[in-house]
Amino acid sequence: MLTILKKEITSYLSSLVAYVTICVFLLVLGLFLWVFPDTSILNYGYAGLESLFSTAPYLFMFLVPAITMRSLAEERREGTFELLLTRPLTDLQIILGKYFAGVLVVVFALVPTLVYYFSVYTLGTPQGNIDTGAVIGSYIGLFLLGASFTAIGLFASSVSKNQVISFTIAVFLCFFFYSGFDSLSTILSLQDLGLSSLGITEHYDSVSRGVLDTRDLVYFIILSTLFIWLTLFVLHRQLKKKFINTVFLSTLSLMISLSVLSNFAFTRFDFTKEKRFTISPVSRKVMDSLPQPVNVTVYLQGDNFPGGMKRLQTSVRDMLSDLQAYSHHQLDFVFLDPLKGLSQDEQKQAFENLQAKGIEAQNLSVKTDDGLSQKIIFPFALVEYRGKSIPVKLLQTQSSVNLSPDEVLNNSIQNLEYAFTSAIKKITSGGRQQIGFTEGHDELSDVQLYDAIRSLADGYSVGRINLSTIPFDSLQKVSMLVIAKPEKPFTELEKFKLDQFIMRGGRVLWAIDQVSAELDSLRGHGGEQLAFNKQLNLDDQLFGYGVRINYDLIADINCSEIPVATGDVGGQPQIQLLHWLFYPVFIPFSKHPVVRNLDGIRSEFASTIDVLDIKNVNKTVLLTTSPYNKNLSSPHMLSLQALNEEPDPKEFQSAPKITGVLLEGKFKSDFRNRPVPEGLNGQVKVLQESKPTKMIVLSDGDILKNQVDADGSPFPLGYDRYTRKSYGNKNLLLNIADYLADDSGLISLRNKEIQIRLLNRARIRNEKLYWQLVNNVIPIAIVLIFAIFQHYLRRRKYAH
Repeated sequence: MLTILKKEITSYLSSLVAYVTICVFLLVLGLFLWVFPDTSILNYGYAGLESLFSTAPYLFMFLVPAITMRSLAEERREGTFELLLTRPLTDLQIILGKYFAGVLVVVFALVPTLVYYFSVYTLGTPQGNIDTGAVIGSYIGLFLLGASFTAIGLFASSVSKNQVISFTIAVFLCFFFYSGFDSLSTILSLQDLGLSSLGITEHYDSVSRGVLDTRDLVYFIILSTLFIWLTLFVLHRQLKKKFINTVFLSTLSLMISLSVLSNFAFTRFDFTKEKRFTISPVSRKVMDSLPQPVNVTVYLQGDNFPGGMKRLQTSVRDMLSDLQAYSHHQLDFVFLDPLKGLSQDEQKQAFENLQAKGIEAQNLSVKTDDGLSQKIIFPFALVEYRGKSIPVKLLQTQSSVNLSPDEVLNNSIQNLEYAFTSAIKKITSGGRQQIGFTEGHDELSDVQLYDAIRSLADGYSVGRINLSTIPFDSLQKVSMLVIAKPEKPFTELEKFKLDQFIMRGGRVLWAIDQVSAELDSLRGHGGEQLAFNKQLNLDDQLFGYGVRINYDLIADINCSEIPVATGDVGGQPQIQLLHWLFYPVFIPFSKHPVVRNLDGIRSEFASTIDVLDIKNVNKTVLLTTSPYNKNLSSPHMLSLQALNEEPDPKEFQSAPKITGVLLEGKFKSDFRNRPVPEGLNGQVKVLQESKPTKMIVLSDGDILKNQVDADGSPFPLGYDRYTRKSYGNKNLLLNIADYLADDSGLISLRNKEIQIRLLNRARIRNEKLYWQLVNNVIPIAIVLIFAIFQHYLRRRKYAH
């Protein structure tokens, strides 16, 4: 076999056709990757070689058949194949020798593409900011693809003595096995047969990311083996019937058994530096326990996406593919452009239908030859299960000037595993944990909490709880209590139930306003209102747990806007949006999974929080103001006239104030060494110290409040109907619920980190032509230098 391998390589690399073929391959590949704008790495903007591994397969469909077309066809046409059979070689040795020679020539054609890696390495910001492990893994995928195409080309070469016919058959078979099964799987009558798994694309796309799944490896081995045996069948000298009955059928049975076995027992090798394609045990457990099929429809589909949107689109596809691998075929997904092929009226109806499902459109600026054009995109996915659906937001909004668009996009990609796993778990969970919103103290109304309760209801049983009437045994069944902006004081009995609920491991979200101030009251009292202290009777209890919510108001330059009548023209009031300092927007900078990568949190009349040194209690700051703030002690006279004054930045330079804190540990009871309050029904053993538990304290209850339209219909939580901006309030609440009420560890998925790998755009602008020439000329030059050197060695060897 080694003799045949050496003969084939020497023969091929001594041919001018070989070098022309490889040079044409490198030239076309270089043009696609460095010159043509739609696939250019320079235009993509990210330090990676994804374009190489997505473009190369289509060029391989022509390169590999060109390499293999003469392997057997020419031997048989010239009669030299019969001479080979007279040597002490078996048919299998001859075929394997030619096969491995073809594979080595394919590898030889890929070696010059390492220049692309060097270029991206050099152009990275900072230099060297490229995931080398992912590139190595992707090259393994390209090698496996080339090996499979070589086996197909070898078979095609055995079918005919004409090289052109062999080339044509090989191109067709390579294309069919790469894309044909995917096309067949889209036919309605064949959709349920899973034909796409028989094609190369599904397996190559997985490996080309830098992840080697043993199921994909087995697929490529089986495919190559199948065509090698088919080649042996065509050329076998003995009775073909005997061959079918013995060798071929036994080998086929072995391959099928190996394929089936690999689907039940498989492992994955993630070559990427951050292991970004490694699914966490939490997600695997959720996928492994799916009771019935879950369908995911991704609406982020369309043409002419800029590099960032292409990266997000690819990341979503990769994430769903990785989750699908552990779902036992219970997870299915499809990418859909909801506006494609629709008339204007149909598009309007589609907008309304999607909005009803919680899917919002966004305008995207796309660069064209004529300048910037606006494109409507839907960066959402819809998870559906047994008639229910949950929208998944794929792209976070940029609520902070401190984050670049690339950082916002990267945060969105980091959040994908949590977003999908959380949605799938919520929609499929059976026995749900209970979350109770307290009532009886003029807390936020059902309308104001409509979207908070509705959003939580996707994964929890949610209701209202009156602490004064609920039996303590029933209260213990609740996983999390939410105290949302009470206005009236709590009784000692209610405080006792709360305290002992916490002592037994209960979790509480305190969303407390210490100061009474409302914008509607301001407008209804001539634009002025006295903000005064509330008397909620909770200070001593919270103090004992480790926090103090102060009686003050935060004024912050980083704030949201409110509509204000600024004049009257023709009997019509002129409304203008002005920044209202008492509506701070908190930008989460903490790395804790509850707030990690969240959009800004909108608040109204928030106060500051002091964190106290309490033994056995860990404190984690979750939310803070910006550095441009000041706090005003209560009581304080508020006036809308302040909107007409430009705030002096010098007066607003202060250290960020705490507005949200997580407390974890063992808490001392507020009722230790105190009698049980009167009115308690039943016996409750007073615990002096809690089990390990946790609670979150927010200094503004309006964080949980959705706005309400004039007709009484609620808006989504976090959506500002005046500015039409969406803030991160809803995701904050859902994260808090996952962290406090759900002990499955789902929230830990938000700790995933993916490094931003960008190209140096300034350098690309100045050196674009240089790098285009480098990557189109040097790879071809390498091949030509090798050809000249090899020709010189041959002349020297055979000169004597």
